[in-house]
Amino acid sequence: MNVDYAEQKQALPKQVLSARPGKWRTFYLKLRRNKLAMLGGYVILFYFLVAIFAPLLAPYDPYHIELANKLKPPSAEHWMGTDDKGRDVLSRLIIGTRLSLSVGFVAVFIGAFFGIVLGLFAGYYGKWVDTIIMRVIDVLLAFPGILLALAIVSALGPSLINVMIAIGVFSIPMFARIVRGSTLSVKKLEYIDAIRSLGASDLRIIFVHIFPNILSPIIVQATLRLATAILSAAGLSFLGLGAQPPLPEWGAMLSNGRDFLFTVPYLALFPGLAISTLVIGFNVFGDGLRDALDPRMKH
Repeated sequence: MNVDYAEQKQALPKQVLSARPGKWRTFYLKLRRNKLAMLGGYVILFYFLVAIFAPLLAPYDPYHIELANKLKPPSAEHWMGTDDKGRDVLSRLIIGTRLSLSVGFVAVFIGAFFGIVLGLFAGYYGKWVDTIIMRVIDVLLAFPGILLALAIVSALGPSLINVMIAIGVFSIPMFARIVRGSTLSVKKLEYIDAIRSLGASDLRIIFVHIFPNILSPIIVQATLRLATAILSAAGLSFLGLGAQPPLPEWGAMLSNGRDFLFTVPYLALFPGLAISTLVIGFNVFGDGLRDALDPRMKH
């Protein structure tokens, strides 16, 4: 005897229906059980709020030079002291949050965009398309990421925009390989064959039916890659190839503080702590996302 699905659902007790959480609720419950990941999420949220309200939170003009107040230690007036030009370190650190987060997100967007497109086409079409794309990816992978970024920035010239491009380029292979592998798995499923038999175009199959089903590993990789991008940008700025004076980028502030490391260590301490906490936050949150989005992780 056939029973309509709606009738079956109505026949179920309310307790049973409420005990079957939706997909996003299940994801959130799994993520919430990971205390370290939640702590990382709160750290990221804190820095996001600081970046959004930076002009309101900064007590002083981060670019205002006042040589009479240079190298003042932390006090009630300047909570994190002043630098060698008399600028308030706290104000520069707060404004620098916007720069560091912007560099990370733009660089990851560049790497994700091109990596996803290349990975989708390589995985879907295979054969010579896959061979050509993956050999290019192998060439990029042959160079250590930071060395490739150094070479690109050296060729383009030192600037924050060129740092974003450089980090984006060396992020492409990571996304391309992950997307290609996921595409190879999804395109073998029966529903893809059914959609193709109905006359759907390749582009529609790729971007409408395959891409949404491989978002989980992309989201995890993007979150983890943000930590690498922020750290790499800070490293390039530390070497003088990234943000140029007077921009208050954290890596540039750290580079400026190394000249006074033994006399006024707070100049390097505070930007170093900001970089470390944000990078660790993204790493532990990314690990938590990976566990929560993995269907094999039942507990």
